[in-house]
Amino acid sequence: MFDLPVLSLMTFLPLVGVLFIVSVRSTDEEVMARNAKNTALFTSLFTTALGVYLAMQFDPADAGFQFVERMEWFPSLGISYYMGVDGISLFFVLLSAFLVPICILASWHSIKTRVKEFMIAFLILESLMIGTFCALDMFLFYVFFEAVLIPMFIIIGVWGGARRVYSAYKFFLYTLLGSVLMLVAMLVLYAQVGTSEIPVLMENPVVRDLQIWLWLAVFASFAVKMPMWPVHTWLPDAHVEAPTAGSVILAGVLLKMGGYGFLRFSLPMFPEASEVFAPMVFWLSVVAIIYTSLVALVQEDIKKLIAYSSVAHMGYVTLGIFTATTQGIEGGIFQMISHGLISGALFLSVGVIYDRLHTREIGRYGGIVKNMPKYATVFMILMLGSVGLPGTSGFVGEFLTLVGIYQVDTLVTLFAATGLIVGAPYMLYLYRRVVFGKQVNDDAAKMSDLNLRELSLFIPLVAMVIYFGFFPGYILDRINPSVDRLISTYESGLQKGEMRRAALLEAAQVKPAAGLDTQAVGTVPAFAPVHTDDAMDGGDLPMPIINYNE
Repeated sequence: MFDLPVLSLMTFLPLVGVLFIVSVRSTDEEVMARNAKNTALFTSLFTTALGVYLAMQFDPADAGFQFVERMEWFPSLGISYYMGVDGISLFFVLLSAFLVPICILASWHSIKTRVKEFMIAFLILESLMIGTFCALDMFLFYVFFEAVLIPMFIIIGVWGGARRVYSAYKFFLYTLLGSVLMLVAMLVLYAQVGTSEIPVLMENPVVRDLQIWLWLAVFASFAVKMPMWPVHTWLPDAHVEAPTAGSVILAGVLLKMGGYGFLRFSLPMFPEASEVFAPMVFWLSVVAIIYTSLVALVQEDIKKLIAYSSVAHMGYVTLGIFTATTQGIEGGIFQMISHGLISGALFLSVGVIYDRLHTREIGRYGGIVKNMPKYATVFMILMLGSVGLPGTSGFVGEFLTLVGIYQVDTLVTLFAATGLIVGAPYMLYLYRRVVFGKQVNDDAAKMSDLNLRELSLFIPLVAMVIYFGFFPGYILDRINPSVDRLISTYESGLQKGEMRRAALLEAAQVKPAAGLDTQAVGTVPAFAPVHTDDAMDGGDLPMPIINYNE
């Protein structure tokens, strides 16, 4: 059924498009730019078509990894090219493939310089994003995850606004510094378990004390990428200075890599540490939801307002993930998918009016419903989706997240629900000032409504926001088996930790027999069978033992 290497095709097809763009040369800059745009669009649409095939062939009842591809990469180290998707990663792959052609079309007229290089950067970015969500080898994941920084850095730094260099370096340094700690954690994990395969690492958690340190190292990287408060300050600057397409892909896909990392690494590989730090994550998320919503309320730059709203929405994602409940995790995943659609479309809507008036200042607009009724309708639907109105996809994710957190901590639920109330005014205020405000600017009154190209960008996004608001089952049915498996792995890891501690406590209470070499205890090979009466089947249980004497 899965003979076609669809994941490799989706990952590397954009690079084939890059080769075509590079190979086509012309002395006419206009011809070269047109060829680059056509090649990039065709390549990205073909990748989207492969994504549709992937979705159609995906088995919703299978909780395991599907479309698995494996090839030796560094055999001596046990590192392989190992790819696969499950219900958790499927929709992030589809979201990446879906948004890139929209970004290319959105840049069709707005990018006027170095068009060829811009299209190359976007195709490389698409390849790396899809690879990140498909990688099942820890080091392969790291290569894709970190390489994403390079094309995004170039997109912001070359085609951004007046402060593009500052914003690009801030984005790069923030995310890179956190990822250095993650690399250290991966090396330690590889040394302890002896494999870099993510599915194996999920089933074999290390000892609790080591989990604490590794969890913190990994958390530093993914928290910046989300971003979580208080390491979110790079995001507003990056969004404000990035070109429209850069903001769309940054909010739509790149922020989701942090949440995906929590689901792939933090919960299953470090279950005991996740349980210890969950309250901290809850309160950081609550602060993010309330604080950034209040900050968004006083913004005068439309892009910066939407950027702060993204931090607030990602707060609900981290709340849901670390509840370790079915509803919470499903809500967090759904919220990420919904936010990718809504925030991407919101940044597109900002780009539409920016191309006409060349300003993002809210006060320069007003009353555009008179001359842009189609735009006002689209913007209204997206605004309502952002505040979580029932009937939009934004409601489903937030509702499931609140149900999940209520099962764990009612006080946190109260504050998170308060965040919904605080979060609505800034979007309503933005809409009133831009769409229904008084027309004080003659330039704003002369702006033309959405053209056919712009409508073609918004229609699929708006349709999905409404469809998944009324029919969320298509997504939930496919992620549910994988989420249940994730929770089972998490709970199994907690149980293994309890049995490990019980076995060590029992061993400490037993007086060493005469002539026993106590030094030998510390040199038992990792995962040596250790007998415990608490084992479910009464047999031996493989227990990781760390040699603290070395």
